[in-house]
Amino acid sequence: MQSPWKILMVAPLFLLLSLQSSASPAYDDLSRPRDSNGHTCVEKLFLKTTCYLVIDKFGSDIIKLLSADMNADVVCHTLEFCKQNTGQPLCHLYPLPKETWKFTLKKARQIVKKSPILKYSRSGSDICSLPVLAKICQKIKLAIEQSVPFKDVDSDKYSVFPTLRGYHWRGRDCNDSDESVYPGRRPDNWDVHQDSNCNGIWGIDPKDGIPYEKKFCEGSQPRGIILLGDSAGAHFHISPEWITASQMSLNSFINLPTALTDELDWPQLSGVTGFLDSTVGIKKKSIYLRLWKRNHCNHRDYQNISRNGASSRNLKKFIESLSRNKMLDYPAIIIYAMIGNDVCNGKSDPVPAMTTPEKLYSNVMQTLKHLNSHLPDGSHVILYGLPDGTFLWDNLHNRYHPLGQLNKDVTYAHLYSFLNCLQVSPCHGWMSSNKTLRTLTSERAEQLSNTLKKIATSEKFTNFDLFYMDFAFHEIIQEWQKRGGQPWQLIEPVDGFHPNEVALLLFADRFWEKVQLQWPQILGKENPFNPQIKQVFGDQGGH
Repeated sequence: MQSPWKILMVAPLFLLLSLQSSASPAYDDLSRPRDSNGHTCVEKLFLKTTCYLVIDKFGSDIIKLLSADMNADVVCHTLEFCKQNTGQPLCHLYPLPKETWKFTLKKARQIVKKSPILKYSRSGSDICSLPVLAKICQKIKLAIEQSVPFKDVDSDKYSVFPTLRGYHWRGRDCNDSDESVYPGRRPDNWDVHQDSNCNGIWGIDPKDGIPYEKKFCEGSQPRGIILLGDSAGAHFHISPEWITASQMSLNSFINLPTALTDELDWPQLSGVTGFLDSTVGIKKKSIYLRLWKRNHCNHRDYQNISRNGASSRNLKKFIESLSRNKMLDYPAIIIYAMIGNDVCNGKSDPVPAMTTPEKLYSNVMQTLKHLNSHLPDGSHVILYGLPDGTFLWDNLHNRYHPLGQLNKDVTYAHLYSFLNCLQVSPCHGWMSSNKTLRTLTSERAEQLSNTLKKIATSEKFTNFDLFYMDFAFHEIIQEWQKRGGQPWQLIEPVDGFHPNEVALLLFADRFWEKVQLQWPQILGKENPFNPQIKQVFGDQGGH
């Protein structure tokens, strides 16, 4: 759960370390069926630019080093992707070379001593200082930092473009030249002349002269779903096919441009706001899709205001990207799910950097006051507790990571140690062989969860009611085991940390069951006109 830019720096590290595998990539499928549209052009340009840059700047040196039988750790340190402070223990993922490390590294540096990349990397510059990418990087970085769409002509915080914080993250705009038209608003004059809330319902029924929006949606209690989350809520995912040579083909990388322009997140498949069908064969739906199925008037009313590295401490930096007008829009269900970064960090001593219960109370109250000033009356806010992350080490540490499956030489314990050594671990506290540290991290997580529970039971607000829900991962594990699965199958295989798509959808299922049982008013009514809406408007304009 690192910051967005650190996440994008760690991803190439995984790709580089995959070079250790001796298997050859199988480039047997050269077909790339894609829609011919502007988005595809941008993705291809982005990927071509990235590939050209990597090959132009690093390709020659990487080939030289690999040809000299240097392993991926040596390449990583020689090209200074892997950096460590003076006096720090050597960080390596694979077994050390037969020759001494110092001699091997010296020999590797001799091979690339005239390389412009080493001069460039030591200058303190980053990839975005290159002239060809500087302007693009600046615009993309601004969109990511502010969590607003890169392409938004009318500045209403909604977009017709999918990635770069577009409609993968929040409902697609149906008129990007009119700031008064966007998902989630109450209809303007019952949408007689245009679809002002982008739910695909508008016009007048010629049989009786009644506007369709009024006929089908009035009194149905429409509402949106909004997530305030971190990388887990955004569904951070690095495909194992990208780093496992034996699984590689050109088809493996079809989704890479989309992933890069979504910060390696997949909100369109997340458990809260996902609007696409599951890619993992599990017949479960996101919370948004369940709300839409309950009431088709909720179409496109979702916002995933999540960021890699988000926590209670930095939410104030991007909460302004949440779009809700208390006078013009429908109420919303807001899920506050900062489940990791208040206890997770990559520091060598992670405990002092953890959020205290007192500080969490202050941070969350500041967030709730902001929500109270922006949310329409009748909204609902649910505070999610933090998990007990000791299940990571308990279920993964002795299993082989995708980088080590071929030669049986890299376990998750090795990966955790390597990331901790480089101080780029998403969560040193739980991804550690130190049982005492893992216990301390879980104890702090429990304290913070109790603080959230206290807030939910004691604080009152005028525009929304407040609830608390445990992040009960053990319940998800039990459900998965009943289906014949194993706990480790619920974790992202590459980073060994985040809940994967299966886990997120099981959480959505558990969430729905609990809310239906305990607080059914949160979900609103089932709309009896759903069949008529489908008959008249089909898929309501899609997503």
